[in-house]
Amino acid sequence: MSVAPSPTTGSAVPWDAVVVGAGANGSVAAMVLAEAGLRVLVLEAGPELSARRALGSEPLNSLRRLAHLSSGRQRLQRHHPGFWKHNPELFVDERQNPYSTPPDAPFLWTRGRQVGGKSLTWGGITLRLSEAEFQAARRDGHGPAWPIGSAELAPFYDRLETLLGVHGQRDGLSQLPDGQFLPPLPFTPGEKHLQGAIARDLGLPLIHSRGFRLHTPTPATPWPPSSAQGLSLARALATGRVQLRSGAVVSHLEMATGGGLAEAVVLVEAASGRRERVAAPLIVLCASTIETVRLLLHSSDAIRRGGLSDPSGSLGRFLMDHISTSRFFSIPSIAPPTEPAELSGAGSCFIPNTVNLDERSAEEGFLRGYGIWAALQRFDPPALLRRCPGEAVGFLIGHGEVMPRADNRVSLDCKRTDAWDLPIPHIDCRWGTNERAMVAHMQGRMEAVVASAGGRIRPIEELFVLPLLEPLIRNSLAVRPEARPPGYYIHELGGARMAGSPEAGVVDAWNRCWGAPNVLVTDGACWPSAGWQSPTLTEMAITWRACAAAADRMRRG
Repeated sequence: MSVAPSPTTGSAVPWDAVVVGAGANGSVAAMVLAEAGLRVLVLEAGPELSARRALGSEPLNSLRRLAHLSSGRQRLQRHHPGFWKHNPELFVDERQNPYSTPPDAPFLWTRGRQVGGKSLTWGGITLRLSEAEFQAARRDGHGPAWPIGSAELAPFYDRLETLLGVHGQRDGLSQLPDGQFLPPLPFTPGEKHLQGAIARDLGLPLIHSRGFRLHTPTPATPWPPSSAQGLSLARALATGRVQLRSGAVVSHLEMATGGGLAEAVVLVEAASGRRERVAAPLIVLCASTIETVRLLLHSSDAIRRGGLSDPSGSLGRFLMDHISTSRFFSIPSIAPPTEPAELSGAGSCFIPNTVNLDERSAEEGFLRGYGIWAALQRFDPPALLRRCPGEAVGFLIGHGEVMPRADNRVSLDCKRTDAWDLPIPHIDCRWGTNERAMVAHMQGRMEAVVASAGGRIRPIEELFVLPLLEPLIRNSLAVRPEARPPGYYIHELGGARMAGSPEAGVVDAWNRCWGAPNVLVTDGACWPSAGWQSPTLTEMAITWRACAAAADRMRRG
């Protein structure tokens, strides 16, 4: 492969590849392409922040939250618990980045527009998808199956788990494949009790969570290793073949005359509003699911003459999230931990999916499955703030697979624009009968799990004294017993789905757009179905696989 000349030479096409987005997936794309010898330009819509500014500190983060809430900057994003754990500067200003929804169908879209994206607020759970998820449609007949499976992604899962330092235990479950794990973090006494109770009474497994530990910044390692800056972006930049450009809001792709290939991306410089065209023979879209779909829609032949074609008619359709419901609970007479136990992607536990895996586990009333994330004795405040002293406090959070439906979609609201004069997304996404039946099953299982352990489900205000936060908590969707609205779980997927033919989806099995094979879509937009597992690790594995193959094709000419 002949590598394109440096931008300083004056060549019209100085880059081999342009990557849109500098989050978890864009950084993996840049790393893989650059380490294969390509010159890569990474475009990020938001600013580049220092580690100190990005991570922030208390009490300054809390003061910023109050200021942002009073100004309306984060009116919707405040509903997600992650907003209260991190620096609010890592969540977009909703006034500059609006979107629309039908009045009767709210969607909570949480975004991180900065270098590192949502890798800076990632909760740290890393679960592989199994064949049960990849081939679910062949089992139940709803929607298309994935054109790839766990075997195609296994080597990339292996590499990522090793790089990220994922903790976990090899449990031998077919519905949750084992990986390359560091030793699991120990269960608390309460979690051991829960594990024994539900195994005995309900026949349910409780396994160690799989993920990474909390990070304590030091001068030598200011960034979490799970963040783009802490791992993949740092490796990409270390090659000397990557340039990162922040404040570059991509508007659309420009197609070559006659169509068939994309020629360039058109961006808006965030600070000045100036438009610019950047050409490259390979374009990789990792802007996050809805943003990538918006970009593709704005590039389509429905918007501009000679634009990107979509033979399937599915672009923007089949949007998904994970449906979620939760319960807090307490159990009396449990020995306290001998030392503090962290709450993290590694420091927690799971009741993995056990339904609709085969004929023996089929549940009446709904398709697909769900898992329950749990923790017990991992977030106890000081004794003065506990309403149930001596009791072990925990939570159960179910997240379930949402069926792909054509009516759940993203379109362009061309009557309204954002701060850069780009049309905003219109998101129309609703839970269906299947999701409502699944949530009812989740809630019944949670009640059975807590009862088996001798505990009691309680509202959070019965567990903790929270005098300053109680008014906000009472109005928060995070503590309501019913299912959260779509978008809440920040696992949006679909809209440019992968398929085995151009009539069935937007991209092929190697993530190439059917209408422009030099454009890769590797973030959550490419998913044909959602599974129930947290998607970030799988998105990164998909990105690695697609970019490695693209680099190999370019090497071979």
